[in-house]
Amino acid sequence: MSSIIQLLPDHVANQIAAGEVVQRPASVVKELLENAVDANATDIKLIIKDAGKALVQVIDNGKGMNVTDARLCFERHATSKIRLAEDLFSLSTKGFRGEALASIAAIAHVEMKTKQDQDELGTQIVIEGSKFVSQEVAVLPRGTSFAVKNLFFNIPARRNFLKSDTVEYRHIIDEFQRVALAHPNIYFTFYHNGSEMFNLPPTSLRQRIVNVFAGKTNEKLVPVQEETDIIIIQGFVGKPEFAKKSRGEQFFFVNDRFIKSGYLHHAVMAAYDGVLKDGAQPSYFLYLTVPPNTIDINIHPTKTEIKFDDEHALYAILRASIKHSLGQFNVAPVLDFDRDANLDTPYSYKDMKGATPTIQVDRSFNPFSDDKVNKHYAAPSSYSRKTEATANWESLYVGLKQDTDFDTEGGEMSFESETVTASLFNDEEVEQSVNIAYQIHKKYIVSPIKSGMVIVDQQRAHQRVLYEQFLVNMTVQQASSQQLLFPLDLYFSTVEIELIAELKQSLINTGFVFEDTHGDHVVISGIPVNVTESEVSIVLEQLLSDLQDGIPSSSFSQNDTIAKSMARSLAVKTGTALSVKEQENLVNGLFACKDPNVSPFQKPTFITMRVEDIDKKFAL
Repeated sequence: MSSIIQLLPDHVANQIAAGEVVQRPASVVKELLENAVDANATDIKLIIKDAGKALVQVIDNGKGMNVTDARLCFERHATSKIRLAEDLFSLSTKGFRGEALASIAAIAHVEMKTKQDQDELGTQIVIEGSKFVSQEVAVLPRGTSFAVKNLFFNIPARRNFLKSDTVEYRHIIDEFQRVALAHPNIYFTFYHNGSEMFNLPPTSLRQRIVNVFAGKTNEKLVPVQEETDIIIIQGFVGKPEFAKKSRGEQFFFVNDRFIKSGYLHHAVMAAYDGVLKDGAQPSYFLYLTVPPNTIDINIHPTKTEIKFDDEHALYAILRASIKHSLGQFNVAPVLDFDRDANLDTPYSYKDMKGATPTIQVDRSFNPFSDDKVNKHYAAPSSYSRKTEATANWESLYVGLKQDTDFDTEGGEMSFESETVTASLFNDEEVEQSVNIAYQIHKKYIVSPIKSGMVIVDQQRAHQRVLYEQFLVNMTVQQASSQQLLFPLDLYFSTVEIELIAELKQSLINTGFVFEDTHGDHVVISGIPVNVTESEVSIVLEQLLSDLQDGIPSSSFSQNDTIAKSMARSLAVKTGTALSVKEQENLVNGLFACKDPNVSPFQKPTFITMRVEDIDKKFAL
C-alpha cells in the first residue's frame, strides 16, 4: 500500500506560506520597510504603482548583503536576526519571519539589487515565482533595492480577492505611516504613480507627527512623559476638543514597533473619562519602552499584538500619566470651574496689609430693660443716613399729576371690538386639525389615525426623509446650494484629503461647492440647504469615518453610502424638543417617502396601535 503523507515541493510550500504572510500589497510594504530599518538605513524610498499591484519597490542605503547572503535570503527560515530559540524572547529588531522573502518571491516577479560598502561591485538577482532567472554582478550604490512586480501573477484567485486601488492604497499608507512614526530619525519618501505623497526628513518626534498628518496637528498635541522601573512612556495625546468620530490617529508603539491593544486603548479612554463627547475618539501617539524579556511578540502572524507580563500595572501607569498630562496643561476641568472671577484679589491690593477693624461696644445696654429700644445705643453713621433718607418717603409723590386717560376709580375701559367672521371649516374639522401630533420624552411622536394611533421614532424617521432627499439630489444632480459669505477652510490628513477628492463629485451633487482641494486643506464656499455652517465639519468627519473600510466601486453604492452617512449626521437626535409644526412636517415627510417603514439602516421607524388593542389593555 502506497504512503498517504507526502512532502510538498518547495514552490507549493512557499505559496501556502504566502497566504499567511502576504495578504495584500501592504503586507509586502511592511516586510520590506522593516527589513530596511533593520539594515540600519538612514534614507528609505517607497515607490508604488497601481496601489502596489503592479510595483512595490523599497530602496535603502543600509549595510547591504554580499553574494552569499543575497542568495540565501530567499530561502525558507533564513535570517540574520536569530541564532538560538531564546532569541525569540529578546528581540530588539523588527522581528523574525523566516518565510517572508521566500513567500514574496513565490507569488511575484522580484528583482533585488544589493551592495555592501566595502565591496566594489554588487549583486543583482531576478526571481519569478520561486524560480531563479538570473544572478549577475552589477555596479550599484551602497544598500539594497527590492522591486516586487505583478503580485499574485501565478495565483489569479488571490488577485481577484484584492479590493479596489483606493482601498489597497489606504492600507499601504497605513503601513508606511506606522514605520515612519516609529523612526523619526530616518528620511522617508513615498511615491505613488510618479507623484510624491510624503517627504519626511529626519526631525523630532513631534515634528514627524505633524509632517505625517499635516493640517493643524501641532496645536492638538499634549505631551505625555513618564518613567518608571517597568515602563517608560513618552509621546503625545490629542486635546478633547479635537476628537473625531474615527479612530484613524491612534498609535501604540512598543520598543519602536507598532501594536494594537484594546486593553491599553481602554486605559487611554479611561483617562479621558468626563471630557469627551459620546462616540468621540481622541488621537494619541504613545511610545512605550519595556524590557524585551517582559513581552511576547510572536502570538500573532502579523506581530501587531503583544502579550505583556504585567498588564494591570501598565494599565494603571498609562491611565495616570495621560490624566496627569491633561490636567497639567489645563485640558481637563479643574475642581473650581464655577469660580467667580469677581472674588479674586485685585493686583493693586497685592502688597497691601489688611486694616484692623474697630469694634464699638455699648456697655450700658441692658437686654432685660423694659424699654423696647435702648436710647443709649449708638447706631453706625451709615445706618442713620439710610433711615433719614427713607423716613419721609410719602413726600416723594407730592405734586404728582394724574395724567391718565381713564378713570381708575371704577371707570369702565372700552376696547375696539373685532368683527367675527364665519369660519372656513366647521367645528369638527377644526378639532381634528388642532394638535394632531404630540411628542413623548423628546424621542417619539404620537399622531392619531383612523384606526388608532401611530408612534414615530423621530430620529429614524428624519434619517429616512434625509436619506431619500440626498439620493434624489445625487441621482438627478440638481441639488440646491447656499453660498457662504466667508468660505470654510477645513484641514484634514493626507489620507482624508485623498478620500474627499475621490468623493468630490458625489458631494457636489448633494449641494457642496468646493473652491479648492489640495495640500492639507479643503476650501468650501457652498453647502446644502439643509446643512448649517457649523455642521459641515461634523458631516465630513462622519463620512470619512463610515468610509474607513474603503469606497464602494459602483456609483450607486457610493451614493448610497454618502446618503446614509449624511442622514446619520444631520438627522434630529433623540432628546431634541420639536414644535407642533415640526412634528407634523416630520410625520408627513416620513409617509411621503417611498419606503417609510424602515430607516436607511433597516430599523423600524414607527409602530401602530389600534383602538381595539388599547381597549384590551383597559379590559384587564
